[in-house]
Amino acid sequence: MEWLARYDEVIAFVVSLLGIAEGQRPLVLPYLYYGLPALAVLILMILVVVLVRAIAGRKRRKARETALPPAEEPAPPGEGAPLVVPEPPSSMIDRMRAGLAKTRGIFVGRLDDLLRGGGGIGDALWEELEEILIGSDIGMKTSLELREVLQGRSAQGEIRDPAGLRKALMEEIERRLSCCEAPLDFSAAAPFVIMVIGVNGVGKTTTIGKLAWQLTHQQGKKVLLGACDTFRAAAAEQLAIWAERSGAGIVSHGPGADPAGVAFDTLKAALARRTDVVILDTAGRLHTKVNLMEEVKKIRRVVGREVPGAPHETLLVLDATLGQNSLIQARLFNEAVDVSGLVLTKLDGTARGGMIVAVGGELGIPVRYVGVGEKIEDLRAFDPHAFVQALFENP
Repeated sequence: MEWLARYDEVIAFVVSLLGIAEGQRPLVLPYLYYGLPALAVLILMILVVVLVRAIAGRKRRKARETALPPAEEPAPPGEGAPLVVPEPPSSMIDRMRAGLAKTRGIFVGRLDDLLRGGGGIGDALWEELEEILIGSDIGMKTSLELREVLQGRSAQGEIRDPAGLRKALMEEIERRLSCCEAPLDFSAAAPFVIMVIGVNGVGKTTTIGKLAWQLTHQQGKKVLLGACDTFRAAAAEQLAIWAERSGAGIVSHGPGADPAGVAFDTLKAALARRTDVVILDTAGRLHTKVNLMEEVKKIRRVVGREVPGAPHETLLVLDATLGQNSLIQARLFNEAVDVSGLVLTKLDGTARGGMIVAVGGELGIPVRYVGVGEKIEDLRAFDPHAFVQALFENP
């Protein structure tokens, strides 16, 4: 074949070019005959790899240039760029108003429709008002009490028109919530010990993390968390993440450890480190489980021996989306474990925000904090006036 003859000529030329003696050519020719093609293929492969890498690098650089925003040229002197004013942090009323949007739509929306009906203040209005209050998860007892008080004020001439009735209802709701308003005094003890209880899924660990963040970043407190939930898988790991995020310390044992033992070690560490606030996370337990409730009582006894008066606050975390079921939980927990404060979470995702009125009116337990969003700063100290204003006033 012609190409093979040409290849033989190339091999002969290379042999003559290298000056290989006639006696050595039989030994060298096989290496040249088969080695040259292999060398050519190797060089070709190297060239292909280099070319592919160069093309890929060019594409990556082009993609980065496309993703980056174009650099802005500095404004000429005297023509300053537009002033960007940072958005101020939202107020308590603004956050509450946003969080209570669903409740306001169900409760206040129906109330305003009733008051705009033009039928005057009479028996029919009182009946419909009672139905609206009960339907808004304010509770049967509190709804009947509110109706009775408002009717009494109307009979005395204090309420003469629908606008006056609306204002009087706002006042009565705020009065019921204010009667048990009592902010926590973290300087009352050193360390100030908080035990957090509640059923699974209400947001206990998240509440602890947000509260720890507020205490460390906004109040300059030294906080130590105790991972007393040794029953639920990954509970300690989740609390450790919140501890790192909030800048708090943490004491944790392995899964299945004695919760009271964790509480004991936490208080020992708090005393040694001169900690300001200790927050004990407990296992999510049903209020109907006797053995689990006994475990909480054991923790209380242990911490009471180590720090006089501890726990200084027993916070029960409730899910506001459960409405009257949360009220039942609060009542039963309070019977078993002397609850001293409440945290209501997920107010921004429910139309049952009226249950706060029922809790305050029926149990007399102060609402310490409310959760009005997912951000770390959305755990807010409860303000009855801000709550009523956000519930009844439109944005």
